Amino acid sequence: MSGNNEGIIVILSSPSGAGKTTLVKEISKKNNFKISVSHTTRKPRLNETNEKDYFFVSETKFKNLIAQDMFLEYAKVFNNYYGSSKDNVFKHLNKGENMIFDIDWQGAQQIKNKKLTYKIITIFILPPSREELYSRLLNRDKNNKEIAMERMKQFNDDVLHWNDYDLVVINDDLNNCYNKIIKFIDEFDNSKEHYQKKLISKHVDLLLN
Repeated sequence: MSGNNEGIIVILSSPSGAGKTTLVKEISKKNNFKISVSHTTRKPRLNETNEKDYFFVSETKFKNLIAQDMFLEYAKVFNNYYGSSKDNVFKHLNKGENMIFDIDWQGAQQIKNKKLTYKIITIFILPPSREELYSRLLNRDKNNKEIAMERMKQFNDDVLHWNDYDLVVINDDLNNCYNKIIKFIDEFDNSKEHYQKKLISKHVDLLLN
């Protein structure tokens, strides 16, 4: 997939609840991929492990790392900070390992703007409908309607960034979505248009109405 001995960067972004984290975990099982484990100030969920799912740190520690220019990208999302360590990412890439990122559009934009020499592939995941997204958020957050509604309010802003990505996929079936992404990564050519933009644009309009 890469033209030299360096690994490639693959970025998956989506509105909260569209399924990117599940897809990232599945992709990491194949194709010499390592997940870029982010630092965050968010409290861990019950099923999350420190240094496996995230590096859970205090806000003071996170801001110190920002001041030391330790992050390849970082962003504040839902009142918590998230960031990717330069040292960790470059260590794997320089060993020829591919790095997959589970980050939002802000982080993706920062990485692209850095003009790195590594190949970068960006993928945006959309939910099949607002109703399905809300259902997934409720299920993930143990039927906490307040948290789910907060995520839904942010959805309208996040989804507008779909057009900045190399590929946009509707996650109406996890296996189908996964197969499309793997095929896209294996055959990536940045000179081509890889999906039907008019179709996706219509789907986004439906999601916003």
